Amino acid sequence: MSSTSSSVLPWDVQRLPRADGSVILVTGGNAGIGYFVAEQLSATGATVVLGSRNPAKAEAAAGSIRSHVPGARVRAVRLDLADLSSLGPTVESLAVERLDAVVHNAGVALDDPPRLETGDGHELMFGTNHLGHFALTHWLMPLLSAAPAARIVTMGSFAAKSERLDLDDLQSRKDYRPKRTYGRSKLAQMYFGLELDRRLRAVDSTVASVVVHPGGALDSLTPSRPPVHVRTAGARLCGAPAALLVQGKHAGAWPAVRAVLDPTVRGGQLWGPRVLSLRGTPRREPVWSHLTDTSVAARLWDASRDLTGVDVDVDSIPG
Repeated sequence: MSSTSSSVLPWDVQRLPRADGSVILVTGGNAGIGYFVAEQLSATGATVVLGSRNPAKAEAAAGSIRSHVPGARVRAVRLDLADLSSLGPTVESLAVERLDAVVHNAGVALDDPPRLETGDGHELMFGTNHLGHFALTHWLMPLLSAAPAARIVTMGSFAAKSERLDLDDLQSRKDYRPKRTYGRSKLAQMYFGLELDRRLRAVDSTVASVVVHPGGALDSLTPSRPPVHVRTAGARLCGAPAALLVQGKHAGAWPAVRAVLDPTVRGGQLWGPRVLSLRGTPRREPVWSHLTDTSVAARLWDASRDLTGVDVDVDSIPG
């Protein structure tokens, strides 16, 4: 998706390789890190599709991207990961012959009880963040397989590093604690991204699956993009001390953008920020030890297939 010369030059987050002609879907591309992933990818000449459950917010984000990236090819599609039955029609509405990359970024994070469920009866964070992306990948696989070398980029979270999955209580029915449930939903996504790549490699697929995380990304360190995000002077001052350790959401987007564009990135890798995995330019880091447990990943895959009613056919050939 880029020129050969970029593979020998050092990666520069400010000078991205061109990706003209590519089509990239960013879930949750209307806000937060997803917005900046979409804005940065738009600057490469790619067509970027913002997947969002709120059409008005998606249109506002697309307008902001156009104002910052002259000539941006950006459009929106309604995407509700909490509604599994809607995902097939959503993918059909993309109306493209192939997809060069998808960034699985959208996510729900709840800070307080009560425990909420999707319309399908799944715990809201696990159901949206993990099961929604699992099912979406099922529907996208023919389009990804139609591209020469597509990338599936899963946005994990540093919050998942200290969590472990409870395979007997994936839906947090027995013990619901919002922050832990969120961390586990992101951990499930990361397991899925790595297991997906193992299965893609086993069938010599042209599609690669890469896992990334943004480190520590704060609104107070994020540049304003009205009306998507407005940073006040007060927030800027309050966030200043944190800048030694963490960064803004524009920088949190860098690992995902590199995973989409850099020809040297390989499937099955984990990418995050350079400094303490919390801030800085993107680099490859060792896969966290608990994420290397393939038996957990395989059991999660089977559970996800049963809960969604679909499987991800890694050998999917477009008809």
